[in-house]
Amino acid sequence: MPNRLANETSPYLLQHADNPVDWWPWSPEAFAEARERGVPVHLSVGYSSCHWCHVLAGESFEDELTAAYMNEHFVNIKVDREERPDVDAVYMEAVQAATGQGGWPMTVFMTADAEPFYFGTYFPPEPRQGMPSFMQVLEGVRTAWVGRPEEVAEVAQRIVRDLAGRELDYGKAGTPGPEELAKALLGLTREYDAAHGGFGGAPKFPPSMALEFLLRHHARTGSEGALQMAADTCEAMARGGIYDQLGGGFARYSVDRDWVVPHFEKMLYDNALLCRVYAHLWRATGSDLARRVALETADFMVRELRTDQGGFASALDADSEDPLTGEHVEGAYYAWTPAQLREVLGEADGDLAAGYFGVTEEGTFEHGTSVLQLPQDGPAVEAGRLAGIKERLLAARGRRPAPGRDDKIVAAWNGLAIAALAECGAYFERPDLVERATEAADLLVRVHMDGRARLSRTSKDGQVGTNDGVLEDYGDVAEGFLALASVTGEGVWLEFAGFLVDLVLDRFTAEDGSLYDTAHDAEKLIRRPQDPTDTAAPSGWTAAAGALLSYAAHTGSQAHRTAAERALGVVHALGPRVPRYIGHGLSVAEALLDGPREVAVVGHPEDPALALLHRTALLGTAPGAVVAAGLAGATDGGGAEFPLLAERTLVDDLPTAYVCRHFVCARPTTDPAELAEQLGTVGS
Repeated sequence: MPNRLANETSPYLLQHADNPVDWWPWSPEAFAEARERGVPVHLSVGYSSCHWCHVLAGESFEDELTAAYMNEHFVNIKVDREERPDVDAVYMEAVQAATGQGGWPMTVFMTADAEPFYFGTYFPPEPRQGMPSFMQVLEGVRTAWVGRPEEVAEVAQRIVRDLAGRELDYGKAGTPGPEELAKALLGLTREYDAAHGGFGGAPKFPPSMALEFLLRHHARTGSEGALQMAADTCEAMARGGIYDQLGGGFARYSVDRDWVVPHFEKMLYDNALLCRVYAHLWRATGSDLARRVALETADFMVRELRTDQGGFASALDADSEDPLTGEHVEGAYYAWTPAQLREVLGEADGDLAAGYFGVTEEGTFEHGTSVLQLPQDGPAVEAGRLAGIKERLLAARGRRPAPGRDDKIVAAWNGLAIAALAECGAYFERPDLVERATEAADLLVRVHMDGRARLSRTSKDGQVGTNDGVLEDYGDVAEGFLALASVTGEGVWLEFAGFLVDLVLDRFTAEDGSLYDTAHDAEKLIRRPQDPTDTAAPSGWTAAAGALLSYAAHTGSQAHRTAAERALGVVHALGPRVPRYIGHGLSVAEALLDGPREVAVVGHPEDPALALLHRTALLGTAPGAVVAAGLAGATDGGGAEFPLLAERTLVDDLPTAYVCRHFVCARPTTDPAELAEQLGTVGS
């Protein structure tokens, strides 16, 4: 019989609806139940494409004896971290503070007042590698709860006090300047893996936000070292197994430092961020590899993540069914043996593909299988032959059992996808990608935004979820709308972005200018989450700072610029110390130092020279430059939708571009080459 999760919309929660565990969703009623029964709360947090979440569920939550013990002695709450990042953040902070590490699945035991007293992540069904079994943990917590209640209460209260004492104070740190950004670059250089690209050792995650900072730093300063780190890392990832050599798109991370074996889940946020990074790398260097990967990743998102409603699904699972064993295992959809290649392609093409993609008899993955790569020393293959090989392999792979898809729409991640697809469409003259970005933006306005422009975090099948948007939703969606406004010349997206950044000022900003992850009127947790550091995606804090800065550049609003500058105090404090973890904030700081530049392009809508000038403006590498294009009569001195277009006139009746920053404007130009120089010359 299904439990209470059967009525939820989260695919992750629905995966647990048939567990024998009597799960509750996060709700006041669950805590009231614990208080009435006098039992502790067991909180389990995960997400649908999390491999070890599935393992824990299969081993323990689907076990009748374990479930019976959980139901008798605990109120059990299941949370999708992607739906409730606020709940996840608060208790993950407690887990990391107590254990020095964190991750998912996250296991927390707490009082009926939501005060945590014992933590962990994955627990096996039997004691293993120094870890107690899950049942031993349950029994230990139960024994302490019954036998030592005063001690449990004291521990819980101390943890809550410690969390409350971790409030951030960066309001007086000052805005970051050239010195802080130079120190951040030095810090990244020290952690750079010169042999394999990226930063640190295994497991190795795509450093999307740090790469964007490196590209912007090069654009502002001319630092060849910054560009080289970005370009080499992008090439290493694109050649590695972390990149899907057949279907495009990136896996979540590599389990090794060489980018060979991925953790196979594919997340929307990773692919949106990396799509944009590779597009920006192409913009800076003209790299054919960067262009190919940007477009393949964009096409992957549209092909495999786009939903019927026009938004983008959250993730594809790491696991899928092995056709031979019928078991769900990691990588079954993606890995190959030489024999499988020959079976699809024949002897000659199969052997050629094995050499080209690095598929060996020994295998690079499990059970003699290999993840496809592009080794530097692979054989040269004629382009037409290679295209045919990839097409046949992709078709054969499509006949394998596919990984599951988490179809919920997360506002923030769709905002990232909108920005990436809009820019790729503009750069590579793919209007279909701009259309897909516009459709996703329409969905967010229609479904996620209410009459007061407040965002809901998620939707599924066109039905809005019950969870309020958090700061990253407002920051990333505003960023997506601003990118779409620049690309399309449709001022309505600037207007919608303005609604969102105004709500950031009203509902998320502290008196000292720091930002909270949840709104002032959001559900009260044991601590109001406030984290300025990047995780897999930009922090809400710095995403909002970037949107505030761009909106101020578009409109001239001093209030929004001041808010952005105050929020960037955290980058002044953390950038030189932990640059890998505040890359997006460093990128926004680069834009602040460069201006950002404000570009107005005006002309007659039917004039093809206007489109060329507009595209040239979008291809400028100046960090964070904003572009407004008057495509519908703004040259008459109007420009109501885009304040940057007001009073702009044509020169010699030709489409004309204006570039301004720091209250100073360059000479208006009708020449795309001159405009490119104004937007791309270091130190100009």
